[in-house]
Amino acid sequence: MVIKYFSWIREHVGKSEENFDLPSDVTTINELINYLNDLNDQYKHAFAKRSLIKIAVNKTYSPIDSKINNNDEVAFFPPVTGG
Repeated sequence: MVIKYFSWIREHVGKSEENFDLPSDVTTINELINYLNDLNDQYKHAFAKRSLIKIAVNKTYSPIDSKINNNDEVAFFPPVTGG
C-alpha cells in the first residue's frame, strides 16, 4: 500500500509518502489510522483532528469506514480551501 500525506499532516508525520504492508487485521481506513496512531506520537499528532482530515482511496474521496487492501493508494489531506 502507498500512503500519501499532504500539508500539515505531512509536516506532523515527517514524510510525504510511505510504502506500507497492511497487517491482516487492518481492513478499513479507520483501522489504518488507529494502527498508525499506535506506531508513534507523530501519527497521533497528525491524526488528532481526524474529523477534519479528508481521505482518498485510489484518487477517489472515500469515507473513513471504506475497505482498503495492500494494492490501494490512500491519501490523507486537510480540507481544501481557496478563492
